Amino acid sequence: MSDSTSEKKANPAKSFLSGGFGGICTVISGHPLDTIKVRLQTMPRTGPGEAPLYKGTFDCAAKTIKNEGFLGLYKGMSAPIVGVAPIFALCFAGYALGKRVQQTEGNTKLNYRQIFVAGSFSGLLSTIITAPGERIKCLLQIQQASGAERKYNGMLDCAGKLYKEGGIRSIYKGSCATLLRDLPANGVYFLAYEAIQNYSKKQSGSDQVSLAVTLFAGGSAGIGYWLVGMPADVLKSRLQTAPEGTYKNGIRSVFKELMVKDGPLALYRGITPIMIRAFPANAACFFGIELANKFFDKFFPNF
Repeated sequence: MSDSTSEKKANPAKSFLSGGFGGICTVISGHPLDTIKVRLQTMPRTGPGEAPLYKGTFDCAAKTIKNEGFLGLYKGMSAPIVGVAPIFALCFAGYALGKRVQQTEGNTKLNYRQIFVAGSFSGLLSTIITAPGERIKCLLQIQQASGAERKYNGMLDCAGKLYKEGGIRSIYKGSCATLLRDLPANGVYFLAYEAIQNYSKKQSGSDQVSLAVTLFAGGSAGIGYWLVGMPADVLKSRLQTAPEGTYKNGIRSVFKELMVKDGPLALYRGITPIMIRAFPANAACFFGIELANKFFDKFFPNF
């Protein structure tokens, strides 16, 4: 960490608002590649001699644009756009709260282990909204991918039909898989960002960091998140998009089937688009957060 032994006390309320704005920046910049990721993760298996639905990232993008137009890459964006502000708001508020409860003596600067714990706590808090939001997003993203009949007419229609079919349990399908992804991945996410920021401060001898460092730290945090969280995300996507009753033991059944039929490398299916997306999307997120924080510091200095 930095040589400094103190830092400003974490403010969950301020982090809630700035995190929401950062989340909106993330979705706008990264959703097309998220759509490609989900379609690659959930495409049907092929029989002997059959060509796969998509040969890879760029083939998936080309076919999506050809069949559905450019806006096809933004399928399912209504769910994350509506949910992303509270999701990221809860995530960053949870991180600030996790930091604050560990700052036992005034404004004590946290070590890296404590930062990881605070980051993991943020994942626990945000899953309340993340799990149903991702369930709806994934269903909307894949429903036209293989030429299947359109079942859902947008986010609200999808949520209503899921509730009618299986109640609140259906809407929250995949929550455990979401937690399995976000607890460790969020810890790494915030740890990577703070570590790079601290290294820059140490090198420059200043508490201020440049925009370039913020963008690099944010992008690197996104890479770290997906390197850790990708396997659980593949399992989550398959579970959340499977017909009811397909996996009787939930994520355990998904994992077993995937290992038997596709092997361990299937846990990183869709890694190319998500890694292409991760850096700019998360750089945009932290840029938005820093922008929001500067706004609050200028116009609401006591907040």
